[in-house]
Amino acid sequence: MKEALLIIDVQNDYFVNGKYPLHEPIAVLKNINALEHYFLNQNLPIIYIQHINNAPNATFFLKNSLGSQLHKGLLLKNNSTIIIKEFPNSFLHTNLLTTLTELSVKRLVITGMMTHMCIDTTTRAAKDLGFDNILIHDATTTRELEFNHKKIAVDDVQHSYLAALTKFADIHSTEAYLSTYKQV
Repeated sequence: MKEALLIIDVQNDYFVNGKYPLHEPIAVLKNINALEHYFLNQNLPIIYIQHINNAPNATFFLKNSLGSQLHKGLLLKNNSTIIIKEFPNSFLHTNLLTTLTELSVKRLVITGMMTHMCIDTTTRAAKDLGFDNILIHDATTTRELEFNHKKIAVDDVQHSYLAALTKFADIHSTEAYLSTYKQV
C-alpha cells in the first residue's frame, strides 16, 4: 500500500519566539526529520502543509510573514510538494485529495503541529475520505488550553486527542513506526 508522509503546519510561529509557540516543537521536528529521511530514502511522497491565516483578526500565520514560513529545519527540496491551506482541515478547499489520488497514495503517515486542531481535523477527514491513517504521536504537539476558567495541561490535551483519534488512525511512536513499517 503506497504511503505518503503528511507534515502539517511546521511553521515558525509554533516555535520559540513565534506568535503561538507549542510544547517542545524542536523534539517534534527531530522526529519529523527522521521520518523525512526514511521517506526520502524510500522515494515515497512527502507533502508539506502550510497554513496561511487570511482571517481579518488573525494573530499568527499572517500572509508573507516570517512566522508563516515553513521551519528551516525541515528537509525541503526545490521540488517539494507544499500545499497551502486556510482551515484546520488540510483537505478543505485545497488540492490535497487530488494530489494524493494522482500519487496513488492509500496510507497517510500524519505528523505536525496542533494535535488538538489541525492534526485532529485532518486525521478525521482523511479517514472519512477512505485513507488508512498512521498518526505518529511523538511527531505531533499541542499546547495548554483553557475551558470554563480551567487550565488543561498540555499532556492532558495531547493524550485526550490522541485517545480519541484511535478510531481514525493507528497511533505509533516514530521509533515504532520506523522499526515496524520500514521496507527492507
